[in-house]
Amino acid sequence: MPTFPYRRPIRVLSILLLGAALVFAADEDELDRQMKAVMGAYAILEQNAADPITSEQAIYQGAIPGLLRHLDPHSIFFDPGQFAQLHEMETSQQKGFGTVVSLLPGRVIVLQTMANTPSAKAGLLPGDEILAINGYLIRTLDLEQLQQLLTQSRQARAGLDVMRPSSGRIMRFVLDPAEIQAPSVERAFFVGPGIGYIRLSAFDENTSKDLRAAIEKLGGGNLAGLVLDLRNNPGGLVAAALDTASLFLEPGQKIVVMRGRAVPEKAETVPLLAKPYKFKLAILTNGKTASASEIVAGAMQDHDRATIIGEPTFGKGLVQNVFNLHENTGLALTTALYYTPSGRSIQKPLEEQRPLEAGQYELQSATAHANQKADFHTDSGRPVKGGGGVIPDDLVFPPGFNRLQAALEASGSFPNFATEYLRTNKIDEDFEVTPQVLDQFQSFLAGRNIQPGVAEWIAEREYISSRLKTELFNQAFGVEKGDQVEARRDPLILKALDVLGG
Repeated sequence: MPTFPYRRPIRVLSILLLGAALVFAADEDELDRQMKAVMGAYAILEQNAADPITSEQAIYQGAIPGLLRHLDPHSIFFDPGQFAQLHEMETSQQKGFGTVVSLLPGRVIVLQTMANTPSAKAGLLPGDEILAINGYLIRTLDLEQLQQLLTQSRQARAGLDVMRPSSGRIMRFVLDPAEIQAPSVERAFFVGPGIGYIRLSAFDENTSKDLRAAIEKLGGGNLAGLVLDLRNNPGGLVAAALDTASLFLEPGQKIVVMRGRAVPEKAETVPLLAKPYKFKLAILTNGKTASASEIVAGAMQDHDRATIIGEPTFGKGLVQNVFNLHENTGLALTTALYYTPSGRSIQKPLEEQRPLEAGQYELQSATAHANQKADFHTDSGRPVKGGGGVIPDDLVFPPGFNRLQAALEASGSFPNFATEYLRTNKIDEDFEVTPQVLDQFQSFLAGRNIQPGVAEWIAEREYISSRLKTELFNQAFGVEKGDQVEARRDPLILKALDVLGG
């Protein structure tokens, strides 16, 4: 076998291969044979490859990711730089400018600036349109590019070119990001007589405390019902999900079960001293409801505590541990799966097609998979489906846009008109969109070459009135007031009110 100089990554690879090989190798001879094959391949690669290759490239970017690729997409090897970045992310605070914006293809319009944040101190106002960020023209970007640019700009000082409609001139703002306290309880208001609505954006260390405070503010145990909105909630701390579920489930009831090949089965239950709320509960979900959110939704469904309404959830129920390795490297490894109280795996099957030869493919199932069986039952015997994620009791999908609605949304007509209208008109919280306001909006659209037919306009009159009121309230009173208007036509909230008897 050709000889080659020892390099640090070989030690890391040896550690990983040792753990993997022990699963398959019955004795040391088999393990030794496998290790020699790997080392021999590396020696040939190092000495004969057409282009020079470092051991870091071969091991960190090749051999180790290849080893993990057969497990699941969430098991990841961290080289020294990535591992250091991971630790930094774990200890860093969320930073931003404190601005709520409306994102449209090629347009960013300010809806609200939070008090005592960089955006408010700099003088940004609702209705301002951001034309460029750090020299990047907004009009040239699609929505995905816009989101990436906004995320990147929050990491350091950013220069904004802003058009203020009231003056018609371009203004320059320079903002330094600051730590922003973004509570996971985003919204709390009434959507019907005695029926509250609360939206959770994530699960952090303060979620259950803040959720209880929001419930108490709405009436506590005297509520007739509660709509808990977990749409677009990517999860967060599992401990926070357990505390949240304990606000509604009975003491001793099972919340979630953790089970893995090398991990002892562990069931998390509601504390015996818990004093849960008794009012009716509906939970809203969609395809971006994931992880800790699915733990809560699955437990509520299995114990018949809540009606789940909306779209099937994402299906991420993996338990991961981060292992420290030599040379300042690390490994995030899936060690177990989360199961709902009825036994459903939250994790959807992780399957991929791996090419073999031309025209041939092998369907490979990863180790993290959903249950073999598909049918499960709640405490009352009601059937619920397995297969990963949480399937709602009532499937309700958000409506799409028709031709006129799409044109109005893409053009930013609603927020732009709201900005112009509020320059010359004051509104209070009792404001309603009158026929005169609709006429003004129609003239506004005509000036921008948007001229719907009479029948089309009449058919969309209710939608247009609602959207106008939403945007006017967004800019006049803040986005929470705008959300309250929007809730009145949200099909999932309307279904929840029907279920709760509101």
